[in-house]
Amino acid sequence: MHEIICSLSEGAFLLDLGSGSGSFDRALTPAAVIRVDVEESAAAGETFVRADAAALPFRGGFFDALILNHSLEHFAGLDGVLHELGRVVKSRGALYVAIPDANSLCDRLYRWLGRGGGHVNRFTDPRALERRIERATGLRHVATRVLLTSFTFLNRRSMMRRPPRRLALAGGGSESVLVLASGLLRLADRVLRSRLSVYGWAMYFGEIPHPVEADAWANVCVRCGAGHPSGNLDRRGLFYLCPRCGARNIFTPDSAYRRLTWRRPAPQPEPCKEKR
Repeated sequence: MHEIICSLSEGAFLLDLGSGSGSFDRALTPAAVIRVDVEESAAAGETFVRADAAALPFRGGFFDALILNHSLEHFAGLDGVLHELGRVVKSRGALYVAIPDANSLCDRLYRWLGRGGGHVNRFTDPRALERRIERATGLRHVATRVLLTSFTFLNRRSMMRRPPRRLALAGGGSESVLVLASGLLRLADRVLRSRLSVYGWAMYFGEIPHPVEADAWANVCVRCGAGHPSGNLDRRGLFYLCPRCGARNIFTPDSAYRRLTWRRPAPQPEPCKEKR
């Protein structure tokens, strides 16, 4: 999503929809960020609005960009939600949508562990969803990239609440077990050309002035869930330390998943750098 949020200037308005406590660090953009969710959970100092995604309390064309990071699968009344997205975004705005593949091992485990996990929409055809979003919003589809998982939702250290009992059947939430399991699944993907490590897709629509990374990032932290391009990691034998949280993970080259590139966008200007 950084291709969008880092391109916005001061005075722009950015909607983080279904955000919970926030989908990204507020310091990454000078734009005015408004977090929206049905449950109030924004961090102190954040601008938060409690609202239904199918009935947003904003005038038409108010937002320069919309971020829906792992939230669209939770919204009932999908047609109404997509209509609202098209209403509140500017005609030359931008939209980022990240969703799980309902056929993936990751999403099946998530729904099993959370007794559905609140996923009321199960997406299995990214092309169909791309067209549906284009029709509803009027924003041109730019690119879609495959997202990989580290099964961080199974990590006891990442859970805010008491772990469910059935977690014992999935390694008990041990981080070391997840590191090993994640590494073995990625090895299986390389040898068998499977999709065991796939989470879902990230879709980009509208006016995006910076390049969209088309290739999947193989290295996703088992503790914080942050993904990193393999070329940027400090590899130490079979492992790397997550630049964000310091957790140790098994290293996999991104080239192992190049076959999963969904759509490579046309060359674009150089990306902007994240603000420190």
